[in-house]
Amino acid sequence: MSLNRTILRAPAALRPLLFQQAQRSLYHSYEHNPPAPYPAVETKILSSALAHVPLHGFTQEALTLGAKESGYLDISTNLFRKGAFDLIIYYLVTQRLALGNRVQFLDENMGVGRRVRSLVMERLRANGEAGVVPHWQGALGHMSLAENIPASLRELAKLSDEIWFQAGDISVDSSWYTKRASLSSVYAATEMYQTQDQSTDFKDTEAFLDRRLEEVRTVGGAVGGTFQWAGFQAGAMVNLLRSKGMRI
Repeated sequence: MSLNRTILRAPAALRPLLFQQAQRSLYHSYEHNPPAPYPAVETKILSSALAHVPLHGFTQEALTLGAKESGYLDISTNLFRKGAFDLIIYYLVTQRLALGNRVQFLDENMGVGRRVRSLVMERLRANGEAGVVPHWQGALGHMSLAENIPASLRELAKLSDEIWFQAGDISVDSSWYTKRASLSSVYAATEMYQTQDQSTDFKDTEAFLDRRLEEVRTVGGAVGGTFQWAGFQAGAMVNLLRSKGMRI
């Protein structure tokens, strides 16, 4: 029986806990180093290609230059069937996996909410450090293509889960789902805003993030009942998809 079926057949009250444990077993092991997300050859080419993104964007040209720098023929880029989108996903995956090493919380009294905010801003600052912000609207365009939306949303969900995990969230009730859906929506909207931010050190993006987090906190505390909350989340998901370039 597959893991998904096992979770679905479990009592409803246990599903969040089982799902959370399954997620953590995939990429939150404390006892073993996680496996490399990509084979060695692909990693070498893609990591080299990322160095060309600030100049060439997430393009086939960046991939080709990465292959040449890595000592491979141009044809080796055929490893990446989706071309530029594969480079985008590689960037997202590696930045997500690096997030835990970028932020260290020394204050044990720091609340989960403040930690979430710090992690989101650190992830957004990584975009600036990598020089991808000027090209991110183009990347979002690739991500919004129908064939790329499932993979894009899966990676966004993984990032949301990673942030809550690194922030120390251990809840296993129904809020496990709603918090991750809300954070995904907030992150996507803030990342889109960042592509137009001309302020120093992304101060305007930071202020935008604070407003969105406050909205979620206020609405989440005010909305009562499962169906009302589901309606709010549906609206948030529509906004998320619009931020990815979909016409809804």
